[in-house]
Amino acid sequence: MTTGFFDGLSPARYQGTPATDPLAFRHYDPDEVVMGKRMEDHLRFAVAYWHSFAWEGGDPFGGPTFERPWHPQDDMGRAKMKADVAFEMFDLLGAPFFCWHDADLRPEQGSYAENLATLEEITDYVGEKMEGSKTKLLWGTANMFSHRRWMAGASTNPDPDIFAYAAATVKGCIDATHKLGGANYVLWGGREGYETLLNTDLVREGEQMGRFLSMVVDYKHKIGFEGQILVEPKPQEPSKHQYDYDAATCIGFLRKWGLQDEVKLNLEQGHAILAGHSFEHEIAVAAAEGMLGSIDMNRNDYQSGWDTDQFPNNVPEVALAYYHILKAGGFTQGGTNFDAKLRRQSLDPEDLIAAHVGGMDTCARGLKAAAAMLEDGGLEDALAERYAGWDDPQAQAMLTSDLSAIQARVIEQGIDPQPRSGRQERLENYVNRFV
Repeated sequence: MTTGFFDGLSPARYQGTPATDPLAFRHYDPDEVVMGKRMEDHLRFAVAYWHSFAWEGGDPFGGPTFERPWHPQDDMGRAKMKADVAFEMFDLLGAPFFCWHDADLRPEQGSYAENLATLEEITDYVGEKMEGSKTKLLWGTANMFSHRRWMAGASTNPDPDIFAYAAATVKGCIDATHKLGGANYVLWGGREGYETLLNTDLVREGEQMGRFLSMVVDYKHKIGFEGQILVEPKPQEPSKHQYDYDAATCIGFLRKWGLQDEVKLNLEQGHAILAGHSFEHEIAVAAAEGMLGSIDMNRNDYQSGWDTDQFPNNVPEVALAYYHILKAGGFTQGGTNFDAKLRRQSLDPEDLIAAHVGGMDTCARGLKAAAAMLEDGGLEDALAERYAGWDDPQAQAMLTSDLSAIQARVIEQGIDPQPRSGRQERLENYVNRFV
């Protein structure tokens, strides 16, 4: 028996590029083999529970626009109805994974004990739904940013009681993720930052955050959770100065606390843009350090300075992202989570399906373009040619030499180097052949 929310809609199917059905896949064929692996296994798509089902369509200037049968989300009956609708959508999309925050699944009850009880009850219910569905859990996380208790941070909070509440909340969410067979657990530090140094002790807050992460890793091993622990870089919002600003910042922090072999990164396209980077930059930085874990796929509005969380539709951007993911060996336990939401005017249940179908098709086109570029090898050949001089034994010897010896060599050999073209435009034209 269905909820009726998606009445009249059939499961999305691959129909190929001639298809005109707006709810059909034109590029995403789960069984198509790309570089020796099924497309579904490469992309590992996940639906974001919060944006698809918990978000009510509000923005800073207006209230909710969505009128869903499970709104208001204030009791367990509606929470279970929301789960029913969610799994109906997962089945319509053939989604292999989903992701959640605790506050997406359960109603806010006020006390920690009550929230934990409802989280355990709803995850038991979700576990039953999973038994009849192909959809698994990519990752769980704790919402430690929406409620007013988190206004000064969670692990970095000046109040030790809030630190304790945060630790207890994360323990409960790791337990729930473990129970549901999650492949990862994400620490999303939405308010781990500060507004002004006038009331902030940077050293103390950094130490609290580092110790908190260490406790999470210790607990993972204690309970035998085999999933990856991930942290998600996010600049500027909501705190003016976020401690987890970008991939490089997070990597440095993890190395400081000796967690570089225990924690990887969950990277979001929208956050990369807010940090002044491209998505492929963030992916390449994480991959270079062996810390690429998973991605949140969305896009921002380039006329807005805000994290608009729109579904991806830019194939060239997506192709370059997957190029670096494939180059790094692809996902192991991570995947592609659509941390994306409908526009406030997209009111119909059909819009939820269409948005995900379009995003999945965009990613499929990007993945195939990325694979074609790697198989062609043009970019790799260009890199090899550009750095070929470093293959010379004398060049390699410089890296273990000293300034005086290098100076003597320059004088002795009369080295007078001339600049060489970086050929950027030719490489951009090369990429355009595939996208």
